[in-house]
Amino acid sequence: MMPEHMVPNILSIAGSDPSGGAGIQADLKTFSALRTYGAAAITALTAQNTRGVGAVLVVEPAFVARQIDMIFEDVRIDAVKIGMLANAQIISKVAACLRHCQPRWIVLDPVMIAKSGHRLLDEAALSALRRELLPMASIITPNLPEAAALLDRAVAKDWDDMEETAVGLQALGASRVLLKGGHLPGEASPDLVLTDGVITKLDAGRIATENTHGTGCTLSSAIAALLPQHRDVITAIREAKAYITGAIAASGQLAVGSGHGPVHHFHQLWHQSRP
Repeated sequence: MMPEHMVPNILSIAGSDPSGGAGIQADLKTFSALRTYGAAAITALTAQNTRGVGAVLVVEPAFVARQIDMIFEDVRIDAVKIGMLANAQIISKVAACLRHCQPRWIVLDPVMIAKSGHRLLDEAALSALRRELLPMASIITPNLPEAAALLDRAVAKDWDDMEETAVGLQALGASRVLLKGGHLPGEASPDLVLTDGVITKLDAGRIATENTHGTGCTLSSAIAALLPQHRDVITAIREAKAYITGAIAASGQLAVGSGHGPVHHFHQLWHQSRP
């Protein structure tokens, strides 16, 4: 836990979303909203909006590594959030950098498929993610389709399936697992946390909105921002869950795009009343 007077520094290693709702843009907004200082190493440039991804330009792996090394040479980093990594070469470079720099917290959001259905990670990269980064992570935050891809099994359909999936992910080497239940059918949207052999259920109702662009990025970034500020992992995750739930609920205050709109990252700080 950070001393109260010290502002945590959080690094996002992820892709860029020019529409501002996901990727490093969402990460930096989340870091700021949760009173931390945000830095970013960019792995890919995307041409996208709320309706979909039009193109992806992957950054040279050696340049990704150079960004990370330069940050750690100069800045105390209290937690790292990892998002879109694009290919196996970048994954290997990021893993090598983090093995050398050894940050206290690593939050891995295994970004594989965009909301629009655009695939962001190929099979070679998926294998590298399992082998090199998953065992290094303090916590991984997959949704149900991502978890199924990591385990090469069917997508969980109920809570019992989620428990089996979480245990399977831990068997792959994941230290802690936050398995997001947003893809479950029905009114509820429970998340599952597996840490120290204990399963915790985080209940949440489903919010009726199309504004879900960047929810996974935002939640994982919130966890990264809050881990250095709390004494235990579950408290940080609960607070991050409350933050993203509030951001989704307040997303109707924004009018951004005609597809899956963004969540309201600053819902706790901005006020509707104006002088």
